[in-house]
Amino acid sequence: MYAIGLDIGGTKIKGCITDEHGVMVNRFETATPVKEGRDGILSAAAFVIDSLLTGTDKVMGIGIGSAGRINEQTGEVVFATANLPGWQGFNLKTFFEAMYKLPVFAVNDANAALWGEAQHYEEEDLVMLTLGTGVGGANRIRGNVLSGAHHQSGEWGHVVLVPNGRPCNCGRRGCAEQYLSGTALNTIISERTSWKQVRGSAVFDLYAGGDPEVVPVVEEYMEHLGIFIENIGLGIDPDAVIIGGGMIESKEHWWNRLLKRVEGVRVIPAVLGNQAGMIGAAQLVFHSLKSGVSGR
Repeated sequence: MYAIGLDIGGTKIKGCITDEHGVMVNRFETATPVKEGRDGILSAAAFVIDSLLTGTDKVMGIGIGSAGRINEQTGEVVFATANLPGWQGFNLKTFFEAMYKLPVFAVNDANAALWGEAQHYEEEDLVMLTLGTGVGGANRIRGNVLSGAHHQSGEWGHVVLVPNGRPCNCGRRGCAEQYLSGTALNTIISERTSWKQVRGSAVFDLYAGGDPEVVPVVEEYMEHLGIFIENIGLGIDPDAVIIGGGMIESKEHWWNRLLKRVEGVRVIPAVLGNQAGMIGAAQLVFHSLKSGVSGR
């Protein structure tokens, strides 16, 4: 039997089918149509699920990892930023269960990523930090991925890194997401250099090439990231901090620099790379059904 895992982010919606061991047998993705609002995003998510369901009738359930704070018991998005418009207050579980007549389990996307990554490690105490359109996080203590009393355990992206700093779309100022996300790095590059249209991996290509405008911006980014990881280490004291998300795809340009900056914390790249969220969401289905958690 199989499960579908969906990773809904501000840039892409990625989906896969895996077996209970996390072996992926099919995958599909599409761009997140943020400008079309909630209905457009839901239609795109359904398109991914429909594409994965084609040709198989052995799917036990659907796991969804989504940006935002998710009530894992009810499937409701209790808080979301403008990265996914109209998301706050929406119930992912009831919507997709009604559509597909399958058990659905919804969690924060970083929690899903940690579910995917955790199967590759013996350590029980792990922190996941995902760097992509936003900054997500998850905490695994004594083998359990924590949700928290208010569904915000591991919301590292909205921990203040720079007091009275850049305004964040959560309503606060100086949040880590405004300095450590791929979106933030693109913004700062555009503000401080002549490279106005450079995005994503191209920024790190310029950094690796020694571009005099880009190098100091990326060095500052590394400094902020190093400080943040050390703070996590002091606060949680995990066996390791796992770095995942879209930024990890360019790690050959910056990983060694980060390791030299961080002290007292073991930092490791995500084994599953940017696929951790969707694989972990699928694994959540098997874990929940075996644990007797009701999906419907």
